[in-house]
Amino acid sequence: MSPDVVVLTSAISSLEAEWVFIPIARDETSVPVDGVDAATGGELSRAILSGEFKAKQYRVFATPVTARDWRARRIALVGAGDVDRFDATLLRRLASVAGLFARDRKAATAAFVCRQPARAPEAGSGLSPATLAQAIAEGLMFATFDAAAYKTEDHDEWEPERFIVSLPGGDEETRHRASEVVRRGVVLSECVNTSRGLANEPGNRLRPREFADRAAQIVSKAGLQVAVLDEARIAELGMGLLLGVARGSEEPPRLLAIEYQPPRGPAPGPVLGLVGKGVTFDTGGLSIKPSQGMERMKDDMAGGAAVIGALCAIARLSAPIRVIGVVPIAENMPSGHAIRPGDVLRSASGKTVEVLDTDAEGRLILGDALWYARQRGATHLVDIATLTGACTIALGHAVSGLFARPSKWAQTVQDVADRAGDCVWPMPLYDDYFELLRSDIADLKNVGGRAAGAITAAIFLGQFVGDRPWAHLDIAGTAWNEDAKEYLPKGPTGAGVKTLAELAFADLP
Repeated sequence: MSPDVVVLTSAISSLEAEWVFIPIARDETSVPVDGVDAATGGELSRAILSGEFKAKQYRVFATPVTARDWRARRIALVGAGDVDRFDATLLRRLASVAGLFARDRKAATAAFVCRQPARAPEAGSGLSPATLAQAIAEGLMFATFDAAAYKTEDHDEWEPERFIVSLPGGDEETRHRASEVVRRGVVLSECVNTSRGLANEPGNRLRPREFADRAAQIVSKAGLQVAVLDEARIAELGMGLLLGVARGSEEPPRLLAIEYQPPRGPAPGPVLGLVGKGVTFDTGGLSIKPSQGMERMKDDMAGGAAVIGALCAIARLSAPIRVIGVVPIAENMPSGHAIRPGDVLRSASGKTVEVLDTDAEGRLILGDALWYARQRGATHLVDIATLTGACTIALGHAVSGLFARPSKWAQTVQDVADRAGDCVWPMPLYDDYFELLRSDIADLKNVGGRAAGAITAAIFLGQFVGDRPWAHLDIAGTAWNEDAKEYLPKGPTGAGVKTLAELAFADLP
């Protein structure tokens, strides 16, 4: 069960919490909240003045509360580093650091004081208490995700009871507004964690049929309409790309079709289509991958998981527009039935594709899924996928690639991602790159060579979207955190979930 998350404006001394966390910047030379230092017998100021605690980013200094009139048992300062970097993303990470710190100590209750450094730059000082409160709630909730669910030894589950977002001295209107957005933040972070949980599942535990069934249960509980298309229906629709990828596995493919209708019913206007890659395990097929690192290929359905999480958030937050979610699901395996390099497949749209590399399977199943989203009425399309190693080479593990057209739609997706805290970077879609995908015997090749691999993969997908505004998010480098960070453990990240969800509340051009 998720912990309760509440907003309180009472004095910090009255907070019923095992831990109270307070963010502090590097250049703040005194304890930033009145009465806190005295409650620790001056221990906090001593640590700051002596240099024991320099407020380096994500560092924590903790000490007991000695004041008898305080209800909290311990106080911890969380270093924010230089104030010129202060924004909602940093505060979200600081709250996650606090949550993970509380997790390590199995704390049942924790409070985080909502503040920004007094000398924060103008851009940071303009953040409203509500914006800061939502960031804090999300960070604390992200810390509740458990990536070690299959451990049976040396693993104690953490079940926190309550998180407090503290706004000391705030008025009732501020508390009410902050409570509303904190609820939004809790919903978004819970749905991000749902996506993380799916992406973390081993390949033997989440094969295509199981993924489809489990996803259908998840979205149904959120009040969404869902249909699971089996291999017979997929064949009736002519989805030769999806069928071709699945051919090498004993597991048949599935296509998950999810639909959200706003509470007031269908209305004229834009229909957002979200499409996510759902390859439950990717060996590369006959173009088999090296064995080193192949175990990570269980997360090749992270794009599909992001769509599932986003649709749940959209339903729980009552978005104002109709939203369609499509997740093509398959397992890419080598066998005597697998597609071969040089085979030609026919897509549901009628386009033919020469398969030169069976490890470039994600774009194939997405091609059929994008076509299907159009048939269901989507006017604006976004696909999300762990698509190319080339994008990781270009942008590393901190930023997802954004490929979009036309420019107004690209800017909308960029702005929404920025607000959501998903780091994306725009990449080009020049027509000249299409020449690399021309086939001698079919309409398209599925790869264009090593050069500009992420771009040609995106341009391939663009052949299946028609004239719709379309964006492609390549999360190959961001869906999985390779090395543990202070604010994010090793494992699935839920990249893109918040962006997809928030797009349903944006003005779509």
